[in-house]
Amino acid sequence: MSLYCWLALVALVPMTLSTEPGVKVRLTAKGLEYGRQLGMAALQEKLKAIRIPDFSGKERVSGIGKVRYSLSNINIKSVGLPTSAVNLVAGTGVKMSITGAFISLQGNWRVKYLFIRDSGSFDLDVRDLSISATIAVGRDATGHPTVSSADCAANVGSARVKFHGGGSWLYNLFSKYINRALRRAMEKQICPLVNKAVSDMNPRLQTLNVLAKVDKHAEIEYSMVSPPAVSASAIDLNLKGEFYNIGNHQEPPFSPKAISLPPQVSNMVYISLSAFTANSAGFVYNRAGILTQDVTDDMIPRLSPIRLNTRTFGVFIPEIARRFPGLMMKLVVRTAKDPFVSFEPNSMTVNATGTVTAYAIQPNATLTSLFVLNLETSVSAQVFLSGMRLAGAVNLNRFDLTLGTSSVGQFRVKSLDSIFEMVLKVVVIPVLNVQLAKGYPLPALRNMNLLNTQLQILKDNILIATDVQFTG
Repeated sequence: MSLYCWLALVALVPMTLSTEPGVKVRLTAKGLEYGRQLGMAALQEKLKAIRIPDFSGKERVSGIGKVRYSLSNINIKSVGLPTSAVNLVAGTGVKMSITGAFISLQGNWRVKYLFIRDSGSFDLDVRDLSISATIAVGRDATGHPTVSSADCAANVGSARVKFHGGGSWLYNLFSKYINRALRRAMEKQICPLVNKAVSDMNPRLQTLNVLAKVDKHAEIEYSMVSPPAVSASAIDLNLKGEFYNIGNHQEPPFSPKAISLPPQVSNMVYISLSAFTANSAGFVYNRAGILTQDVTDDMIPRLSPIRLNTRTFGVFIPEIARRFPGLMMKLVVRTAKDPFVSFEPNSMTVNATGTVTAYAIQPNATLTSLFVLNLETSVSAQVFLSGMRLAGAVNLNRFDLTLGTSSVGQFRVKSLDSIFEMVLKVVVIPVLNVQLAKGYPLPALRNMNLLNTQLQILKDNILIATDVQFTG
């Protein structure tokens, strides 16, 4: 994992038509510093792959005449990058600078002059090597991030060669020619290698979860709705952050509101998730018709005195006991509108409008509708991170029932509150929490983990402050 893979956080994918994001991401100077550490380790390995081709030349040496020489089998023994820095370039990307680098090489030499031939090996120490490169971040036609080298410059400060074999008087005689030739060859090799190292990261950047599957019903898109905003201190990304039904990307009848990130810099990354993202999930799942729950008596705790049968309900609605004696019952709870999520400081609330339909189960298993109640519920939600997924759980705050339709006459709905409170708390909400605990994926690179994470609910958004670590 290198700096360039880390920079994928700067360009999480394709252009969309929206003007406001559902998710904002900030990469801070601390995050870039971690990227520098990864990048220098990777670049050091890349520089070890420098291959200087065999070359030869001729020089006229005073007192001797024309001398032909050749250098071959040149390879790198070691590379050191003791001093490096990464800085943001406003409006472009990242500038990488390396100073005081050194490279040790070895190879074979051969000379010919007059009727004399000589050969041996050599060691070359390259010192005060400096490299400067600007890395631009973009996106491809498929919406994945890309990186490219905007510019690069390399300079070799000094090169000292030590020959082995042959006459010692040749060492000093040819060292300045060899030094000059190798310096030129090294400088020509470095920038193409840096450029290739940047380009070689693009296949890895394809591993970003640009369109992340949530479950068999939904996926979430993290496309950029505007170019990254690069300042002198941070990179801000505006991401779509919207749920869709798999294979059917229908826009909801609402749009994200403007969200902002607080001026915090103590973590590497800050992610702001707006209520729009959560509400787009409600829109998707409601449209998919899966926000429904069947409740039968076998789902009620065995020791509960409340049973889903006509005997229990007949106590409150005599017509049920008279017309449907001794039958089990079934309740179907479903949403009638998209759930609505709101964030206030340290508080997340979900309000839902739905219905509860009660059925009597006939001996032949057919269902007879008894009544339909209108249900208004409010639940408080807790959110937490589970690996690279944002998960949650809800608790019932309040609910309100009113009569919709009835086949068993008018009755006092309030008398059923204890039954439906038990149904909601014991069956419906636990089933919902099982699904919420699975969570949905955050935008991430392959092999990326979160560390030192803090999660805070603010006005209209959830803020995740975190460091990151890459493995593999």
